[in-house]
Amino acid sequence: MADNILLSVKEIYEADAAAAAGGVASIDLMEAAGSAVVAEIAKRWQKRPVAILAGPGNNGGDGFVVARLLADAGWPVRVGLLGERAKLKGDAAANARRWRGDVEELSAAVLDGRPLVVDALFGAGLTRALDGTTLAVTQEVNSLKLDCVAIDIPSGVHGDSGAIMGAAPKCRVTVTFFRAKPGHYLLPGRELRGELIVADIGIPERVLARIKPNTFVNGPELWLDRFPWPAAEAHKYSRGHAVIVGGAEMTGAARLAAMGARRLGAGLVTIAAPPAAFAIYAAEEPGTLVKAIADDAAFRALLADKRKNAALVGPGAGVSEATAMRVGAALESGKAVVIDADGLTSFAGDPERLFRTIHKAAGVRCLLTPHEGEFRRLFTLNGDKLTRAREAARLSGAVVLLKGADTVIAAPDGKAAINASGTPDLATAGSGDVLAGMALGLIAEGMDAFDAGTAAAWLHGRLAERIGAGLIAEDLPGHLPNLLKELQKTAGR
Repeated sequence: MADNILLSVKEIYEADAAAAAGGVASIDLMEAAGSAVVAEIAKRWQKRPVAILAGPGNNGGDGFVVARLLADAGWPVRVGLLGERAKLKGDAAANARRWRGDVEELSAAVLDGRPLVVDALFGAGLTRALDGTTLAVTQEVNSLKLDCVAIDIPSGVHGDSGAIMGAAPKCRVTVTFFRAKPGHYLLPGRELRGELIVADIGIPERVLARIKPNTFVNGPELWLDRFPWPAAEAHKYSRGHAVIVGGAEMTGAARLAAMGARRLGAGLVTIAAPPAAFAIYAAEEPGTLVKAIADDAAFRALLADKRKNAALVGPGAGVSEATAMRVGAALESGKAVVIDADGLTSFAGDPERLFRTIHKAAGVRCLLTPHEGEFRRLFTLNGDKLTRAREAARLSGAVVLLKGADTVIAAPDGKAAINASGTPDLATAGSGDVLAGMALGLIAEGMDAFDAGTAAAWLHGRLAERIGAGLIAEDLPGHLPNLLKELQKTAGR
């Protein structure tokens, strides 16, 4: 099950219902789920005492399957149940009857002498905070630093948002079923799930046609077949000519963006520089072109060249009306546009002005790349990161790449991807400028804004993983060639 589809809690319920309607017995799905959990436990640990924390619903039913199968294999098992055994219903009740061992009332005492814990309290559908006994037991699991295996998702982590509701166990491994959920990849829940295993339990793949999922975990499977590898007859103009607006003071930002765009394949890159800073830009990489641009009219004249097909406005440009005018000119030119940093913040007092301009330029490929601070200057939205990014894309009419350790890329039509590559080492000055430039390079080569955003975000994160500790932004572009070579092999080129 190697694809990257993510299903919401509601969609998982739809998948279960569609499987049942298609003749797959729910009791068989529960047996398969428990078997998958046991298989993962057996891969990682020798026989040892286990505590099964069982909830009152189907997650608890999965736990009873795990208890029975582990006990049958000779593992010492102790089961603590939240609620009364007699009140269990459906498949959970059936599997509780199949368990021949004792069932204790859930309490921290169930953990005594049990180095391994199976969290079968609640699945991804939990909507309220842990409290009382469940909170106390969960806190004890964490306090004792016990090895914990979560069934579906760590109890207390919201399946759609990744939010932690009260508390949740820090797990070594989480075994979920059919497809992962957004909450497995969004922070802070992602930090508690440990290794994620997506097990096939017999839900037919055909149910996805009915669900029509539009959320994904970012990876090459999502965009590699549309990656703009140069054709045999390619030349520099056929690979796109990108324009980057340079600022008068923070000149390093545009230069870093230019390196990202060039390394990722843009045939040419021109920095539109203030005349006073021309010498600084011209003294840099000889392959980057520099054009002195004194005013908005000169910038519009530069973009009038039909060979220039994409523009980036923002990195180091300065927060000003002049920068806002450059954004407007770029969008009105009909070129593809990436707006980052100061290009976004220049509209903080009137975000609707930016949105109107984007909507008016319907058909223009446009990508916004804010971090959380820049995002809040433009959007007054509540909710989890995935929800906010989707709504921002709808409101603005642009693809939104909301940066962070769990970067989300969302399109106006609702399609979204959560990026999982990267390391904390990317928290360094200039790394976002390189990312914006990488996206610009891909857009200049013809990728649409969503594909360019997802591909750039994934590559950017993988570069950080390769470089490791000590990373600075200048390191990122130089490591792209080797990563791209590996990607070519994956693509069979």
